[in-house]
Amino acid sequence: MERAGAVGEWDYRIVFTAGGPPFIELIEAAPGGPWGDTAEPAFHHLGWWTSDVRAAGERLAAAGFPEEFSGCPFGRPFAYHRVTSIGGRVEVVALAQQPAFIDAWNPGGEPMPAINEEAHPWNP
Repeated sequence: MERAGAVGEWDYRIVFTAGGPPFIELIEAAPGGPWGDTAEPAFHHLGWWTSDVRAAGERLAAAGFPEEFSGCPFGRPFAYHRVTSIGGRVEVVALAQQPAFIDAWNPGGEPMPAINEEAHPWNP
């Protein structure tokens, strides 16, 4: 099942593998948006759920993984952080979005683990 959407001015189409985690996400997007050069197929990111996108982002940035794009200003609670060593990014997604994700992509599926930022706060 394919879904279409937009983040800001950037349209995309998305689909996930079925059958439960781990999920592989395929994105078809216009050039120039948060997915970078879309002229060729490429690895973009690994994602995980977090209880707090902002806190996760601060932790990643402090560890040397700068934020490349945040969907938060567009009402989308996720962010991409550059991780040069893997040739891509990590995506942190608000845990509050997980029930809708499961309903859409894995109906009846079990909840997936998430980073609990409150239990493991970052202290600079």
